[in-house]
Amino acid sequence: MKRLLPLLLLLFPVAAFAQPGMDALSMTVNPDGTETYSLSLQVLVLMTLMTFIPAGLLAMTSFARIVIVLALLRQALGTMSTPTNQIIIGLALFMTFFVMAPVFNRVYDNAFEPYMNEQISSKDALVQAGKPFKRFMLDQVRETDLSLFADMSGTEINEDNLADVSFSALVPAFLTSELKTAFQIGFMIFIPFLIIDLVVASVLMAMGMMMLSPLIVSLPFKIMMFVLIDGWVLVLGTLANSFYVS
Repeated sequence: MKRLLPLLLLLFPVAAFAQPGMDALSMTVNPDGTETYSLSLQVLVLMTLMTFIPAGLLAMTSFARIVIVLALLRQALGTMSTPTNQIIIGLALFMTFFVMAPVFNRVYDNAFEPYMNEQISSKDALVQAGKPFKRFMLDQVRETDLSLFADMSGTEINEDNLADVSFSALVPAFLTSELKTAFQIGFMIFIPFLIIDLVVASVLMAMGMMMLSPLIVSLPFKIMMFVLIDGWVLVLGTLANSFYVS
């Protein structure tokens, strides 16, 4: 406390002679009525928007479907925590980059590169960046889910021009559709492993080995079957092909 007091006293003269405004954060009104913000202010807004990148990755890309299917696959195998959560998330992340590559390329060509070349404003860049993501989500969303959230928000859907759908209704509808699709794929993955569990449990019951857990016996057979059919390639290939990117 004794060391802090002198520092506070030194700050008061600095604050007294400080300028009333910061030149780094300024806005200029152009003759045509448009507004130009300083570079520092634009960087501040950009850094603020970057905090929403994780939310956008979860809600507006293929990440949700992929990570849910991989988690259900691990549960169907019965391997508990193998692969680990870090491996599943990392694999889902790189699969997301693979699936979303055409969308990211359009964002770069239509929004990021023109903005860096000062051909369009930051507002126009955000609008152009949102169009490829909206097109991707519209390709995946179910009409029933989209109609539900559109009715809840009090907006009407023009089937001839779905690009006018707002993100506030499209994003939750897209997530709902992704959850449904992920669980459908997970159900199909569970069936062969469930058959193995039933067969092993029936054999153990017939042999009178009721005290032995069927999961312990069936686990090697499930792993062997999954490796023999090259299951990882089949699952990841099916996930990649399940997305339609126009």
